[in-house]
Amino acid sequence: MSASDLPDELWARILELGAASAALGFRDLCCLAIASRRLRRLSLHPSLWSSLLSRDFPSQSQSQPSSSQQLQLDPKSLYKTKFERHKLRMAEARRRAVYEAEGRLLACRKRLTELEGNIRAEGDRMKAAAQELDNLERVRRASVALNVWQPQVVHGRQKQLVQQCTVPVSSRLSDLHMELKVCKQQIASYKNGYNKEKLKLNEYDEALRRAKYHPLQNSSHTSSTVHEPEAKRKRLK
Repeated sequence: MSASDLPDELWARILELGAASAALGFRDLCCLAIASRRLRRLSLHPSLWSSLLSRDFPSQSQSQPSSSQQLQLDPKSLYKTKFERHKLRMAEARRRAVYEAEGRLLACRKRLTELEGNIRAEGDRMKAAAQELDNLERVRRASVALNVWQPQVVHGRQKQLVQQCTVPVSSRLSDLHMELKVCKQQIASYKNGYNKEKLKLNEYDEALRRAKYHPLQNSSHTSSTVHEPEAKRKRLK
C-alpha cells in the first residue's frame, strides 16, 4: 500500500497533527502544495492555516480582525499578511541594531582618538619637564662647582649659567621630579584605557558585522564573486 492509496481523511488528520505539534510549518505546507494537486488541495485547508496562525502569531491572533475582514481573508491570506508584517518588523529591528552598533563603534573610535591625543600631550609635557630638569641639574652642578677652584674661563661660564637661572633650583627640582612621576602615571592610565577601548572596538566591530550579516544577501554576493571570473572569461572569448 503506497502513500497515494491513503484516503483524504487520513492525510488531513496527519497534516492537522503535524501543524498542531509544530512538526509542520508554513514552508512544509508550501512544499506540499507544489508536490501534487491532491496535496495542494489538502494543504490549503483553512484549519491547517488557522493552527499555524494561532501557533506562530499567538499574541496577534488574540486580537481578531473584524467580521468583514474575516469574510474577505481566509486563514492562509491572513497568515501571509501577518508574516509579511513580521518580516518588516524584523528588518526594522535589524536596521536599528546596525545603527546602534555603528554608533557604539563611532563613539569608541572617538574615545580612542581622544586617548591618543592625551597620550601625546602627556608625552610632550613629560619631555619638556625632562628637558627643564636636565637644565636645572646643570645649574645645580655649576653652583656646587663654584665653591671649588677652577680655571677662570670655566668658573666664568658656570657663574653665568647660575646667574641666568631665575627660579629656586632645589624646590623646582622637587616639583619637576613630581611632575615627571605624575606624567608617567597619567600615560600609563591613558594606555591602559586605550588598550581597553581597543578591545571594545574589536567587540563592537564584530557585533556590527553580525548585525549586518544576512544569509541570503551574503550568499548571493559570494556566488556572484565566485562566478565573476568565469563570466569575464566568457566575455573575453
